[in-house]
Amino acid sequence: MTTQDATRLLPAAEEVRTARRRRFRPRGLWVLVPCGLIALVFAAVGIVAPIVAPHDPNKVSVIDRLDPPAWEKNGTQKHLLGTDDLGRDEFSRLIYGARISLVVVAVTIPLSALFGTLVGVLAGWFRGNLERVLMRSVDVQLALPALLFAVLLAAMFGPSLRNVIILIIVWSWSGYARVVRSEVLGLREREYLHAARAIGAGNVRIIARHLLPNVVNTVVVLATLEVAAVILIEAALSFLGVGVSITTPSWGAMISEGRNFITIDAWLIAIPGVAILLISLSGNLLGDWLRDALDPRLRNVR
Repeated sequence: MTTQDATRLLPAAEEVRTARRRRFRPRGLWVLVPCGLIALVFAAVGIVAPIVAPHDPNKVSVIDRLDPPAWEKNGTQKHLLGTDDLGRDEFSRLIYGARISLVVVAVTIPLSALFGTLVGVLAGWFRGNLERVLMRSVDVQLALPALLFAVLLAAMFGPSLRNVIILIIVWSWSGYARVVRSEVLGLREREYLHAARAIGAGNVRIIARHLLPNVVNTVVVLATLEVAAVILIEAALSFLGVGVSITTPSWGAMISEGRNFITIDAWLIAIPGVAILLISLSGNLLGDWLRDALDPRLRNVR
């Protein structure tokens, strides 16, 4: 190779090196950092709620009824976010409400993802009658009215956190099943799977060694995006009175209790509403960032 040819190849080599550096460059930090901080604060507050809450969230004080937040006129530092119509501290109830949402997210999303992934993998890999049975069960689940099911559970067993968890799991596993099945249908025709079957690999080995590792990124992204949906469902059920029990602080229940005073004390709705908005928006943005980071087709899109 002559010196002239080597000189001609230098720009191409530089472009390759630039592309490689760009590939591993973290993108969207202006979204990731604030959303990550909000999620971390939400999780930390939910875990240490009994320690950081300044008051008992269910302690009634008629004397302190409907006190305004500290930044408004007549507000005090004793109740930073004011009190509700029963004199209960809004800041403490907001902290304990984060704990309820954290428990619901931590329990329902892993169980929904696990069950939905199992159904999707089995339906996509084995096909035939098993696929028809499993996917028809998905269709039946999607046809069930979640709200009426929640009312039925509340009427039979009373409002409780257990009923909320059961309802969300029943409502959300089908989304994982449909997406994972479509992924497996594309993977089953790949050459390496044909080779695995040719050398005598069994179904269990193929599923464990080849299918599940290839769908885990999709499941993780779906689970991240489900965080906002799960929190909104829990808040909506508590707002309607068919969620957690009335003695359990919840963001949805706080909004429901404050709606009768919206014209005179709007902060009773605004404060838990802003909390729901922030954590839901953070969950969606983190899910979008994670999808771009894990998908090689989107990683270098400018």
